[in-house]
Amino acid sequence: MSPFVILSFALFLFFFLFKKHKTTSEKPTLPPGPKGLPFIGNLHQLDSSSLGVNFHELSKKYGSLIFLKLGSRPTLVVSSAKMAKQVMKTHDIEFCNRPSLISHMKFSYNGLDQVFAPYREYWRHTKKLSFIQFLSVKRVTMYSSVRKYEVTQMVKKISKQYADSNKPVNLHDLLTCLTSAIVCRTAFGRRFEDEGTERSMFHDLLKEAQEMTISFFYTDYLPFLGGIVDKFTGMMGRLEQTFKSLDGFFQSIVDEHLDPERKKLHPHEEDVIDALIDLKNDPYCSMDLSSEHIKPLIMNMLLAGTDTIASAVVWAMTALMKDPRVMKKVQEEIRKVFGGKGFIEEEDVQKLPYLKAVIKETMRLYPSLPILLPRETMKECEIEGYTIPNKTLVFVNAWAIHRDPEAWKNPEEFYPERFIGSDIDFKGQDFELIPFGSGRRVCPGLNMAVATVDLLLANLLYLFDWEMPEGVKREDIDLDGLPGLVQHKKHPLCLVAKTRIACV
Repeated sequence: MSPFVILSFALFLFFFLFKKHKTTSEKPTLPPGPKGLPFIGNLHQLDSSSLGVNFHELSKKYGSLIFLKLGSRPTLVVSSAKMAKQVMKTHDIEFCNRPSLISHMKFSYNGLDQVFAPYREYWRHTKKLSFIQFLSVKRVTMYSSVRKYEVTQMVKKISKQYADSNKPVNLHDLLTCLTSAIVCRTAFGRRFEDEGTERSMFHDLLKEAQEMTISFFYTDYLPFLGGIVDKFTGMMGRLEQTFKSLDGFFQSIVDEHLDPERKKLHPHEEDVIDALIDLKNDPYCSMDLSSEHIKPLIMNMLLAGTDTIASAVVWAMTALMKDPRVMKKVQEEIRKVFGGKGFIEEEDVQKLPYLKAVIKETMRLYPSLPILLPRETMKECEIEGYTIPNKTLVFVNAWAIHRDPEAWKNPEEFYPERFIGSDIDFKGQDFELIPFGSGRRVCPGLNMAVATVDLLLANLLYLFDWEMPEGVKREDIDLDGLPGLVQHKKHPLCLVAKTRIACV
């Protein structure tokens, strides 16, 4: 072989290896984002009390895909309908995992629930089980009598304790107790609203658990030193104690259901635990159900189902009180269609398009979850030319997406008419309106939540006229939210109810 051929081959091999080395050593093209500090990354630049607004401001500067480093965690923030569709539909399989955040793992019994569990075969089984047993439209309809009874009791309480005496009613407190009663009766056949000390202990425990699920743990972002800091601050001990107390409570409820001498609150009413225990003895059930599988599913219903529903109705009433035109229009619609009835039934709401539009507009402007529950990528993928690394924490900013001027005309205005004649819905197919998320991780309790919000708001508007307390003007109603996973009003909405129609 001639020296020329050998030299040519050597040069070819050298350039091939050089090019390959250069290609493999090139850094991936990440989405834009602010520079962080060593070790802590961008943690110091975020305000946990208003992440939705915080992320929205960053998106104005860096765009609808923002890359951050939260300690050791690569993080992606999604702030437009177009990018949300990429994450929750086009690349849903790559983005459908959940991060193993310490509080989420604790309250999910290490991933045995539906909401926080990682994406795996077990999760698919629990999703199917949950849907069939208590979250399908058919199952939600089965529990309509529970919702009707509790809403009826609530409106009677408003009439007797507040309307008759012209006393302002704190809607947040009232609706939180109501939704808690509905969820508790649906889940395990009991209500704690009339049980004195037990009621107080239950609500305090539930509130503490909800706070812990959104609390910041250094362990999640700074694994080498975070555990020491969390122990030093007492957060780890507080988490363990809260979980231990809540687990004991759930175990007592399961044991109560296993007691053959148990007396039901309503003898002919089957709750979710009854259904799961029956399934446990079903030879055709593909899952080996035990208390450790039942408890996390009930945990999901309590932690996710009480605050979110109450928040949605309070924000709807807030928006309506701020806008007398819309309040008058929606009340006229209900009373014109159903004037003379003593109660608005769930099926009646489907005949009220403007009320449904008010609910959609409320969920657009004031989503109960401004930031959807975090996701985590299962493998590296590419979006819009950007590389998204494996194990990236993903936040979808519903608050910003719902205010995107490219998706909505006059996005800051409360204008329900935008939904009249529109096919846009909140069930996960229209990415400009995603209060319940979308894709594989869409909120499993969507049907239950919508049915409850519909029934509650329809009857509050139908049976009562609402006024501001003496000395308070509509302009004084604030629109500020409290920090937390669920967005509650910073200041309670207190209104005076005037009975228009007696509930029967």
